[in-house]
Amino acid sequence: MSRPALLPRTAPFGDAERAHLDAALGSTTALQRAWLAGFLAGLDAASGAVPAEAPAPAAPPRAAEPLTIVFASESGNSEKLAGDVGKLARKNGFKPKVVDFADLDVPALGREKRLVVIAATWGEGEPPARAVRAYGEIMGEGAPRLDGVEFGVLALGDTSYAEFCAIGKRLDARLEELGAKRVLPRVDCDLDFDKPAAAWIKDALKALAPAEPAGNVVAVDFARAGSADEDVEVSREPVTVEVIEHVNLNSSRSDKETIHLALAFEEAAPAYEPGDSLELYPENDPALVDQILRAAGLEGDAALRQALLAERDITTLSAATVERFVKATGHEEARRLIDNGEVRAWIEGRHLIDLIETYPAKLTAQHLSDITRPLPPRAYSIASSRAEVGDEAHLTIAAVRYTTHDRARTGVASVHVADRIRTGAKLKVRVKPNKHFRLPKDPATDVIMVGPGTGVAPFRAFVQERRATEAPGRNWLFFGDRHFTHDFLYQLEWQEALEDGSLARIDVAFSRDQPEKIYVQDRIWEQRRELVAWLDGGAHFYVCGDAKAMAKDVRAALVKAFADVKGLDAAAAEAAVAGLERGHRYQQDVY
Repeated sequence: MSRPALLPRTAPFGDAERAHLDAALGSTTALQRAWLAGFLAGLDAASGAVPAEAPAPAAPPRAAEPLTIVFASESGNSEKLAGDVGKLARKNGFKPKVVDFADLDVPALGREKRLVVIAATWGEGEPPARAVRAYGEIMGEGAPRLDGVEFGVLALGDTSYAEFCAIGKRLDARLEELGAKRVLPRVDCDLDFDKPAAAWIKDALKALAPAEPAGNVVAVDFARAGSADEDVEVSREPVTVEVIEHVNLNSSRSDKETIHLALAFEEAAPAYEPGDSLELYPENDPALVDQILRAAGLEGDAALRQALLAERDITTLSAATVERFVKATGHEEARRLIDNGEVRAWIEGRHLIDLIETYPAKLTAQHLSDITRPLPPRAYSIASSRAEVGDEAHLTIAAVRYTTHDRARTGVASVHVADRIRTGAKLKVRVKPNKHFRLPKDPATDVIMVGPGTGVAPFRAFVQERRATEAPGRNWLFFGDRHFTHDFLYQLEWQEALEDGSLARIDVAFSRDQPEKIYVQDRIWEQRRELVAWLDGGAHFYVCGDAKAMAKDVRAALVKAFADVKGLDAAAAEAAVAGLERGHRYQQDVY
């Protein structure tokens, strides 16, 4: 039976237009039609296009409700989710404002009405680097009162760390202490955050929505209607690449193994930029998979073996993993670890295989699925510029090998690449943008790059880009590793860059070539006068690599350099470096 037409023949449209409108409106809900009515009325009112004979709308559309979305991000996940909140909020009648913690005006928070906080935790309970200042102000004694502010917190973390989602938890408690009203419970997300985060976002917007006014009046943000200034998004779907180069950058006498991986895309390379990362989808060590299957008594299950190889995280061992194991098996000895508060100490340096072998239990394939989490991709800084390598992307990956509790351990992705991937192999990858680690917009700006070990990867991309685009700004690289002879990554390329002028200078620190260890921060101190002169001249300062020690030591060396060269006290020197950070002239990509 055909559906009756919604629009009468007297409507001011042609037959084809009426048919299209009928088809579009026939599947809409009452709320959608009310929104459309208010939207069109508002557009006409804003443009003065309401014809004289048109009846006045029953009520004008009310102004969109403000919503502030604050994110603290290290790898970009919180920032991406904040953008998702903003887009959905706009569709639901809010006027959203997305703010990076790095730019947050903490004293002004008390003027907000509705607040969404999305916060990642870095390392063992630390805020992301760009969030340190604002986080400290919120947690400090001078934080503003937030009476009248409604809020919700979404926390991101990694259960492999003891302080899981610590920053989100602390912010959630602190906002309440300052007088804000929590309108929905906090959700703590692990690495597989997509589904729980999406559900929380929908619940948050419902909880923060104002009471519905009388009648079919729908909030519309006319300042945003029809705008075309949304950021262009890189596809989040993984793509297939072929390995066309697989080279160990260390000498055969080195105790390290660093793989240069050149990847060719089957189709045109995605629009990555210098500073972005590439997420690599690895497979687990087949030998470890077989050990787990033997320990679980599940040898011979081919489907389960394939799932453990490519889909499940079989190395991470967290307190949550032990709790899921106890729930699945009822193992009393393992339960005592939890009850006695010993679980966090016991799991240190151990993996899933240790748990299954130490506390044997009858397991099923479903148990292993319940106990483990999805195998996440690993992100590596892209070590190439499309301006120079075309439809390729290069990675610099150090193989991770170590021993704990008398068992040899390996990094999942790094050793997959080092041991089981060769030229001609196919991999799945996905671009991970990082707009907070970008070359200066002005190509004449000088740049200083500090990248020991594999931290040099993005700076290879920086130098390639600046050379290909003939950027007139000078480039200065600080590089460090263990031995000059065995560990000077991309040595010939840096020498060529010095010769062609794409690298103005390079200062190196090889820690084990002399009795006293020398690191990049020591070279920074030695070159402090010229370095401060470059920064006074507008240079941008970049750091990539280890977050636990190197990045902190480099920053401390820079503060000390400002104090010495400019005759500043400690507070003033710290303020000088903090000013570089606020001005986005000091950027970090650390891990």
